[in-house]
Amino acid sequence: MLRPACLLAALLAGPTQAANHIVDLKWQDGAFSHETTIAAGKYFEVCGALAQGSKVDWQFEAAAPTDFNIHYHFAKETVYAVKQAAVRTAQNRFEAPKAETYCWMWTNLGSASLRLSVRLQQAS
Repeated sequence: MLRPACLLAALLAGPTQAANHIVDLKWQDGAFSHETTIAAGKYFEVCGALAQGSKVDWQFEAAAPTDFNIHYHFAKETVYAVKQAAVRTAQNRFEAPKAETYCWMWTNLGSASLRLSVRLQQAS
């Protein structure tokens, strides 16, 4: 039987862990950077609203290969703008084809945690 204190700790830990997998894209002077660790079999994503035609220079570096994509959701469908498998580093410019909430997402398919460093920069 769980003690009330243990149950409370488990309930509080669940939302905190889930929230760490998705980070809101908040620009600071036109830039966003973030470092994190992705557990084996888990994912991490950065999501934010972009106006149509918005341009974002993006780059990342991971300590091990990771599946990467940029996507948005339309009804029950996931629409991929960029999709790369088993990459450790990449960079490019993304231009939003329409106004949507876009997510940069990394999936760790490995058996060990990996370190990830992300940088996004608004471009003109």
